[in-house]
Amino acid sequence: MFSLKRVLSVGGIVVPQSTAHCVRNLSACFRLRSPKKLSPYSSVDGERYSSLVKSVMSFRVSAQTPETLQDEDENVYGPVVKAHSSTSRPERRVPQTPHPFFDTEATVDTEEPESGTPARILLKRNQSKPYVPSVTRILQQTLSPEQTFYLERWKKRMIAELGEDGFKEYSQNLFRQGKAFHSALEDILTSGAKWEDKKPPACPPEVQGYIESVSHILEDVSAVRAIESTVQHDTLNYVGIVDCVARYRGVLCVIDWKTSDKPKPFLSNTYDNPIQVAAYAGALNNDGNYKYQVENGLIVVAYKDGTPGHAHQLSSEMMLGYWQTWLLRLEDFTQR
Repeated sequence: MFSLKRVLSVGGIVVPQSTAHCVRNLSACFRLRSPKKLSPYSSVDGERYSSLVKSVMSFRVSAQTPETLQDEDENVYGPVVKAHSSTSRPERRVPQTPHPFFDTEATVDTEEPESGTPARILLKRNQSKPYVPSVTRILQQTLSPEQTFYLERWKKRMIAELGEDGFKEYSQNLFRQGKAFHSALEDILTSGAKWEDKKPPACPPEVQGYIESVSHILEDVSAVRAIESTVQHDTLNYVGIVDCVARYRGVLCVIDWKTSDKPKPFLSNTYDNPIQVAAYAGALNNDGNYKYQVENGLIVVAYKDGTPGHAHQLSSEMMLGYWQTWLLRLEDFTQR
């Protein structure tokens, strides 16, 4: 029998102390002889790796710089074309030969004119002088490519719907209605009476809706100075016919009457009309036939169905801006 002092438990089995000592030594032997776990770097060429590290660490500054990298990219992919950022804007074009909007020797007339018949200067072509282009012609000849595209698309759509003859008749009807509308306005504005008494007794049926459309605007028109009157700018060599020069809510304006089948509640809906008004005003201010200056404008849009028309006011600041645009369009026209 084994002595109790020399009996130990190994792995839950009671064995003599000498036997347990042998078991522990045997386990240690097995651990020492187990195969060594291989390192993932054991297959690396240590000498070659060491030389590579030394060569890299020997440079204080990398041989590759942003400039050399860009040169390398350009050789491989070609020159880099930098895109414009969304915030960048094209350089604003200015007229090569600026010309004042006002006659520098005249003053802006702020007094009410004496009562009398509004001026109506007829257009007279002088055969001895070179041809003087009109404001309308200049604007038509200098439309932007985008404007030309939409105008041609509208014309093609109308021809497809109405046919060639139908479109021609449609255009002639628009011209006749516009002329009748301006004639009716002339009768109203030259009568010298208040709006309640200005309605002409023999207003053509095709323009009754237009007149009704602008009736609320006519209430604020007074002191008419010119009706369908020619203005000419001798220095810039162009001519135009203003629809009306009068006061609108007390402010002297060059007024342009327009008809439309579609609503035009915003000034942007009138396209080149503000430029046209600025061109007329600039010519009037430099025309010796007119003894006053005009710095404001008004575009009135009338609708055939009698819907209340829209009145778009052009302040003096806006007129100066559109005047600069007109000078650019005039330059484009003369360079063609």
